[in-house]
Amino acid sequence: MKSVILSGGYGTRFSEETYDKPKPLIEIGNMPIIWHIMKNYSHYKINDFIICAGYKQEKIKEYFLLKFKHEIITKEKNYIKLKIFQDNTESWIVTIVDTGLETMTGGRLKRVEKFVGNETFCFTYGDTLNDSNISELIQFHKDSGTFVTVTACQPPGKFGVLKIKDEKVIEFTEKPKGDGNWVNGGYFVLEPTIFNYIDNDSTVWEETPLQNLTKEGQVSAFKHYGFYQPMDTIYERNILETIWKSGNVKWKMWT
Repeated sequence: MKSVILSGGYGTRFSEETYDKPKPLIEIGNMPIIWHIMKNYSHYKINDFIICAGYKQEKIKEYFLLKFKHEIITKEKNYIKLKIFQDNTESWIVTIVDTGLETMTGGRLKRVEKFVGNETFCFTYGDTLNDSNISELIQFHKDSGTFVTVTACQPPGKFGVLKIKDEKVIEFTEKPKGDGNWVNGGYFVLEPTIFNYIDNDSTVWEETPLQNLTKEGQVSAFKHYGFYQPMDTIYERNILETIWKSGNVKWKMWT
């Protein structure tokens, strides 16, 4: 099975670091977040990756070409396909595709249709970590019979909560869990039929395609109660870095 990773956005909310590199290359524990994502997929025997590149895409190519032993399988104008030898223990097939600078999320997905083929595939954002069991996610998708399965997560709260009575604090909870709502956790399993719901480069995956698929009853939710942390800002990167340094790395499935 292939895994498609969105990696082409500007990362404007992370301008402290994205002025010279794409957000998926921002490091957690001295390794880019995209590496952490790929290592987790690899733990579940998914080693064929399609990277939807755009902004600073040459940096992504340089990372894989310079940091790993590799063999170039195919090199064309708009993509390069590599065999990566990772730690001498496993190999990845990595296809880095130019999906455009201004292309929206759905458009980026549409642009890699030919690389996916007529097969079920995984799809995720290049800036989100969780500890969901991807094998269970895929089996849940197969059992659901829908075109889309999304990992539903409950985000943590960002701020301490105070309970106040008569101008005195009677209870203080440091960063409790969120409000109980489920959010798009960014890890999908998709059927190739979904490409029919994407019109062009300006299509946002999370808007018309997912809304129409939902109306048709074609979106299932795999509820994940464990760790989930997006990395949209430097504040959230620092959360992940602190977790990494603690040694209790909740998203680390590999050994």
